[in-house]
Amino acid sequence: MGLVTGTCFAEVGHRVICVDNDEAKVKTLQAGGIPIYEPGLEEMVKKNVDAGRLSFTSQHRRRGQKLGRHLHRRATPPQPDGSVDLSFIERVARDIASAMTEYKIIVDKSTVPVQTGDKVAETIKRYCKNKVEFDVVSKPGISAGRFCCGRPDEAGPDCHRRCAPSAPCRR
Repeated sequence: MGLVTGTCFAEVGHRVICVDNDEAKVKTLQAGGIPIYEPGLEEMVKKNVDAGRLSFTSQHRRRGQKLGRHLHRRATPPQPDGSVDLSFIERVARDIASAMTEYKIIVDKSTVPVQTGDKVAETIKRYCKNKVEFDVVSKPGISAGRFCCGRPDEAGPDCHRRCAPSAPCRR
């Protein structure tokens, strides 16, 4: 789900719908509970939920069409042979593709192998029936006073400004 990151996006003004396939976690969040501890998180979540910028669901397809950005964070458990299981990431990329009707920024936030963003982009291109434009960016983390967002081309700074307009952009 990326609760901290989703909350930080809401805090800078974006409308964020955090999607998770763990229905119990979603119900806890919808009821005002916080399943993890992070200093100040509970207050920020409440403030942004009350402002209508942050919500929680387990139904990506229905809600995903309304977003301009998707936070894409999924587990990457190891396979028996030690390789990484990317099936969860591919499933979410397919869901995003099926819901896309206009330009989106897909934010890949996870500790994933190199070139996972390329796999996400290929999956979306393959399954998006509407053939709309999109960007996939890497979002390794948010920490106090810093927002990191990366793209492997010259459009990176523009994507960064769209995601975090008040954060300084450095190359």
